[in-house]
Amino acid sequence: MKALTDLTLIVRRSTEVGELIREIELTRIDNAPLPAFEAGAHILLTLPNGAENAYSLIDLTGDPAAPGSYVLGVRRDDGGAGGSRFMHDLKPGDQVTASLPKNHFPLVDDGPVLLLAGGIGVTPLISMAAALARQGRVYRMVYASRSAAAAAFADRLACHGDRLRLHHDDRDGGPLDVAALIAGTDPDVHVYVCGPKPMIDATRAAMESAGRADQFHAELFENASHKSGDTAFEVEIASTGQIFTIPPDKTIIEVLEAGGIDLVFDCQRGDCGICQTEVLEGIPDHRDVVLSKAERDSGKVMQICVSRALSARLKLDL
Repeated sequence: MKALTDLTLIVRRSTEVGELIREIELTRIDNAPLPAFEAGAHILLTLPNGAENAYSLIDLTGDPAAPGSYVLGVRRDDGGAGGSRFMHDLKPGDQVTASLPKNHFPLVDDGPVLLLAGGIGVTPLISMAAALARQGRVYRMVYASRSAAAAAFADRLACHGDRLRLHHDDRDGGPLDVAALIAGTDPDVHVYVCGPKPMIDATRAAMESAGRADQFHAELFENASHKSGDTAFEVEIASTGQIFTIPPDKTIIEVLEAGGIDLVFDCQRGDCGICQTEVLEGIPDHRDVVLSKAERDSGKVMQICVSRALSARLKLDL
């Protein structure tokens, strides 16, 4: 059902900007200004099946306080649930329903910053780099991709001059050495990383090893809720005793919502922390980027939008 605060937007432009990546520009039908947003924000777009996908807002206008359009970057994933295929098939004139901007990945400190992007995870960091430049802040940006062809929006980032470093795996002999990169940063630098889970995990490990866990900020640009080899497990609701079976192709949230359980959640990617739930029994299989190593090792909480179970059943404090 469309919420009263949802936006009806029209596709003004859809352009290929990289390997399997399209830039999609959305506006109001009457071209009126859209709600303001800050660097790191995203909107949720409603898909034909009723599901919602989060897409970061790219600030290319220099005026996110009164944007005339929302610009998104979407990588096609033919092995996914279909959201990216739907987005890539959009044509100018098509209408979509979107939420108001939300931000679980803001710039939270006024000190020096390292922006670390992996693949399509560059999209929220484009806006962050623009904001840092406008504010006269000290920052660097490292953008890693498989190749130059896969480095969407690299031309838009050239304005950052020597503060930008492009890493191409095929040119530079392999994946970016995240541990070495972090080791070379000053102790007061905050690191904002967005990309695939292995990059985020490596960055988190390096920051925790350096005693800088509180200077680590992440957003995940892939959904880790499903993996090859996943099996079904059960979830018991502590307050009612109800037991639900979570099949390999469904998340805990999807099954519980369908069963009438009232839940609070947002990103459904494991990076905002809103759906965090206490685990009373069982062993969670953590697939988020929110919890610290200590929290994961304790097994006492989990993000139910993406994480699964290593035990046959989980008992959740719901």
